[in-house]
Amino acid sequence: MECKDIIAKLRRDRGMTQDDLAERLLVTRQAVSRWETGETVPNTEALKLLSRTFDVSINTLLGAPRALVCQCCGMPLEDDAFISREPDGAFNEDYCKWCYADGAFAYQELSGLIDFLTPMMAKQFALEPDAVRQSLSEKLPKLKYWQQKT
Repeated sequence: MECKDIIAKLRRDRGMTQDDLAERLLVTRQAVSRWETGETVPNTEALKLLSRTFDVSINTLLGAPRALVCQCCGMPLEDDAFISREPDGAFNEDYCKWCYADGAFAYQELSGLIDFLTPMMAKQFALEPDAVRQSLSEKLPKLKYWQQKT
């Protein structure tokens, strides 16, 4: 689905008129209409407000144009339910809710995350633990969170 269709669907699903949404976002009804017809796309600030209003990620509002991956553990973030949130409730599309919650990271040391993930992944994917550990040791340091820590 395109952004225009997503906004219209979310608005209708919540029983809101274009006027209701416009009032909530402090924009004109015409702006909402232009978004829903595809004439324009909401700017960054409007997308943030829409995200909070509808409780969906900006990536979802834009029609999931990019595949999100947790930049700490590497887990695909295929559903908004897995995406972390900032203390104010805003989505943080860089991390999963298990690695980053309420403004704090769960893992400070890469070795701790690898120790946690290895047995679970080995069991889930029927792999040898040493192979999983080796793969994680190669891939995880390339993610944003671990790059910033070095």
